[in-house]
Amino acid sequence: MRPPRRQPRPERSAPIVGSWGVRLAWVSGLILCISAFTDWYAGTLANGITLSVTGWHSGALGKLVFFVGLATLILEASREAGILLPAAVPDRLLLIALGALAVIFVLIRLISVPDVYFASTGRGIGLYLSLLAALGLLGAGMLRTAEDLP
Repeated sequence: MRPPRRQPRPERSAPIVGSWGVRLAWVSGLILCISAFTDWYAGTLANGITLSVTGWHSGALGKLVFFVGLATLILEASREAGILLPAAVPDRLLLIALGALAVIFVLIRLISVPDVYFASTGRGIGLYLSLLAALGLLGAGMLRTAEDLP
């Protein structure tokens, strides 16, 4: 007796280049990389001098936010070059995971302000840009998932 014939696997297709999920992933990854070098905290010293601390110098989480953005850009560039991930690891799932990681890292830095730098520390614009970019990356993964539905 012959074994039953298997159905061929469907071809994996790359997302459409001009789609909103692709654009949002590129922009969010780029903003995450750039925002690691913007001011995350600003404070005043005792003698009245105002200083700021970039995300890169705020500790390991600031560096991890940069590398999440860099990983996103590498993923998008490799997909544009025609290098697709295995079917077991879809790129939309990886974007959602990277976005969730970035949101967690930025929220930790948003809630837990290090007192090591200044007596009075406020949050800078770069921290909020990082949060918007991380949420955008999470949204890009969800948009890609919605675009792949039949």
